Amino acid sequence: MQKLSEKLTKEFGKGFSARNLRTMRKFYLMYPIWKTVSANLSWSHYLELIKIDEENKRKFYLNECINSKWSVRELQRQRDSLLYERLILSQNKEKVLELAEKGQVLKTGKDLVKDPFVLEFLDIKENTSYLESDLEKSILEHLKEFLLELGKGFSFVGNQVRLTLEEDHFYPDLVLYNRLVKCFVIIDLKIGKITHQDIGQMQMYVNYYDREIKTNDEKPTVGILLSTNKNETVVKYTLPENNETIFASEYKLHLPTEEELIEAIEEEKKNLELNEN
Repeated sequence: MQKLSEKLTKEFGKGFSARNLRTMRKFYLMYPIWKTVSANLSWSHYLELIKIDEENKRKFYLNECINSKWSVRELQRQRDSLLYERLILSQNKEKVLELAEKGQVLKTGKDLVKDPFVLEFLDIKENTSYLESDLEKSILEHLKEFLLELGKGFSFVGNQVRLTLEEDHFYPDLVLYNRLVKCFVIIDLKIGKITHQDIGQMQMYVNYYDREIKTNDEKPTVGILLSTNKNETVVKYTLPENNETIFASEYKLHLPTEEELIEAIEEEKKNLELNEN
C-alpha cells in the first residue's frame, strides 16, 4: 500500500496517502456496486458509515441518513448513542431486518418509543440532585437535540399546556405532535420510580386529547412516562394487556456503553420471558 501511495502521489499529486488508500479500499469492499452509493450523502457521511462493521447496522444508519436528512454530526451522535441497538432491544427478527432494509418505520404509537432515551446533551450530571422542573427547563433549552433524539416527524406543541376539567387544572410537561404517525404525543417527566398514580394521570391526559383535541383522521394520542426507573411491574398491572397508547421508558443522562446495552438487552429478555409466563 505504501509503494502504491508513492507511485500514485508521484503521478497524480496529493490525496493518495497510504491511509487514504486504505480508506478507499474499505469503502470499495463495503460498497462494491456503485448503484448502492447514494448521491444524497457526502463522502464525509460514508467515512463514518464504513467505520461500522456490521452490515445490517450500517444499512440502518445509511437509510436513516437519507430518510431523516442527518448531517454528519447527527449521524455521529446517533451512532455513538447506540440508536440501532436501542431500537432492536425488544424487536423480533422480522422487525430487525426491516430496520436494516428501510430504517425506522413509524406506523403505530409504539414505534415512537425508545428504551432508553439518551439525553446526554442536557449536561445534567448523574448522581446529582435535580428537580423535574430542572429537567424540563433543560430539555426546552436543548429542544432541537431533544426532538432529534425522539426521532423523525416530531414537532413541539407546548410545555405545561393547561387542561381544565370543571374547576381543576392539569399541566402535562410536554405536548408534541408526530406528523408521520399523525398523533399527539404527551410526555411526563419523572425522577425515580413511576407510580400507578403517574400512570392514571397520563391515562387522563390521553383520554382528554382523544376526546377533545384530536380529529377523526388522527390516530390515538400516545403518552410516554419518561423516568429514571420505569417500574415495569407496576406499569404491567396498571395498564390493560392490550395497551397500545401509554408507555414507560427510562432516560439516561450519559451515552451508554455497549456493555450497558448488552446488560439492558438481557434484562429485557428476562422481562419478556416473565410476561409470557
